[in-house]
Amino acid sequence: MTELRDVTLRDGLQLAAKPLPVERKVWLIRELLHSGIPTLEIGSLARPDLVPSLANTLEVVAQLDADELQRCWVWVATPGHVARAVAAGARNVQYCLSVSDAHNRANIGRDTKGSLAAMPEAVDIVLAAGGRIQLCLATAFSCPFDGPVDAERVIDIANDARASGADDIVLCDTLGQAIPSQVTRLVGRIRDETPPRRIVFHGHDTWGQGVANSLAAVTAGADVVDGALGGLGGCPFAPGASGNTATEDLLFALRPPWLDPMVLASIVELSENVLTELGEPNRSRAAQGVRSPATAFAWAAGPRAGQQL
Repeated sequence: MTELRDVTLRDGLQLAAKPLPVERKVWLIRELLHSGIPTLEIGSLARPDLVPSLANTLEVVAQLDADELQRCWVWVATPGHVARAVAAGARNVQYCLSVSDAHNRANIGRDTKGSLAAMPEAVDIVLAAGGRIQLCLATAFSCPFDGPVDAERVIDIANDARASGADDIVLCDTLGQAIPSQVTRLVGRIRDETPPRRIVFHGHDTWGQGVANSLAAVTAGADVVDGALGGLGGCPFAPGASGNTATEDLLFALRPPWLDPMVLASIVELSENVLTELGEPNRSRAAQGVRSPATAFAWAAGPRAGQQL
């Protein structure tokens, strides 16, 4: 069964105009986990001057208990990030580098080779703490500066011995420019031509292909797909990148065993509350469907109180 990871609190908040304080982030983490969503991405060690909405990530980590931390991931890009995250209590880190040198320089400040060379040190820190680490490959399909990315470069990085300590590999359609056939091919090649590990697909919905690409990834062998509430998010270092694939849309399409119409309706309400607080639009089509007055369909809960249709 494919797992959904919600990334609202990291990728989803990167471009948000309003910050969420620590207590609200902790509240949202607990609400999402309680709803049944198996795992979350809860923040980043990116420079706070560049991504201020994530500056309080380590304070959030410090508020979570051991069971919650086992289900949460933190974005990192250097061994120093890993050490700080682990010291704060994090156990799962997503070590990110871009397949494209140009984007890696914009995002992390060095070329891809430099990020890959530093990964063994990051792996050692995580393993010493009894944690898990993911190899996250941004711009696995296209780069905002260099255009299409050669799949051979993705395969080479995935097979590099310096990444051998990774538990999972994350393939990111950072710009949302991929189409299902491309996703199918790349996920299939990662499955067949690289070391066995869980495959995560991280899609964006810039060109309206988010759900289709995620389902293509699942069919090709992906174990996890990422989404954010209401399609929130985007990359501040990737011009043209818009929001993530909506968590609500992915849940409606995937129908995990723990999901039923009442649970989906509760997640939609949670999403509506958070997006209103942030002053962000809701891009989820499934959320619109849940609010349909055509309640003969079991998944439609009808308008919320005071909602005008």
